[in-house]
Amino acid sequence: MAKKTPEQKAAEERRYIAACGAANAQELEPFLTDPNQAIRVTAAMNPDADAEILDRFADDKFWGVRMEVVRHANVSEATLRRLLESSLPKRGVVHHAARARLEERGMVFGADGMPLEMSV
Repeated sequence: MAKKTPEQKAAEERRYIAACGAANAQELEPFLTDPNQAIRVTAAMNPDADAEILDRFADDKFWGVRMEVVRHANVSEATLRRLLESSLPKRGVVHHAARARLEERGMVFGADGMPLEMSV
């Protein structure tokens, strides 16, 4: 892997600052596809992110971004439910964190690790 040029480093720094300073979902949207995972994580952590943009960040392929979605104060119940994994072998930290947040909100889980109303 080639070293980043000073220009590439400066561009990443500008995007990081923009992700931190974004004031609404429209300003956060460009970061959904940012090539730098750390910048996507930063955007997902932005306190001005609303439930809708967080739901879109929940589609990120990297678990670190999805974990920040789970931790965010504005995350919706629907997004947390969507992050649950019904397949036991596929469950990981994101599933367990989403479950913990849902339990904090009063949701009851069955023996299969899924909300009672979602259990099969």
